[in-house]
Amino acid sequence: MAGQGAVKRRYDPKRRVEEIATATEQVIAERGIEGLTHRAVAEKAGVPLGATTYHFATKDDLIQAALQRSVDRYAAYLSDWVAQRPELTPEQLTVLLTDAIMGCFGPQRDQQVMEFELYLAALRRPALRPIADRFTDLSAEALLPYVDELTARTAAMTTNGLALRGLAGTTPPTRAEVEAILRRVLTPNPALPATTTGPGARQAPA
Repeated sequence: MAGQGAVKRRYDPKRRVEEIATATEQVIAERGIEGLTHRAVAEKAGVPLGATTYHFATKDDLIQAALQRSVDRYAAYLSDWVAQRPELTPEQLTVLLTDAIMGCFGPQRDQQVMEFELYLAALRRPALRPIADRFTDLSAEALLPYVDELTARTAAMTTNGLALRGLAGTTPPTRAEVEAILRRVLTPNPALPATTTGPGARQAPA
């Protein structure tokens, strides 16, 4: 109707926090952790500078929020991944994990670099370490339906190292190299005592 101005969007603190956290990830993706500032985040989110400092007083607060979002996103992805694959042989698991790692070096590279930057921020920020721990814990927990507990943790650390090495090195590992390493980790060694599989499985007593 004539005389009425544009409807002003109602302020929603939760939505504002999400907007700022999303913008933080975008700034880190473009500029790295060293390029992260409240002003850059405010510009990316399209919010006043004061809004970023009100909800996130320090740069470390911004990093923590982005890291938590990354972990939550990873947890949801793994939950869906496992739900769609109730049973896998060691060889099938090797191929699928190799697919995931090789994807880190392709179209997903920028996203993976951003998430590793967040993860590695915990090197000098002890407050972030409990959140960073969840990356490996979640990976290991997702593998428990298929392998024993020790193998799950070993595979989780191995995939993490392979992805980081491929992203930070001059040349990513080849698919054959990744498969060979994961096959060594995931395939039972007949010379060792038998293990059971499933959540919380441990090596059988001698």
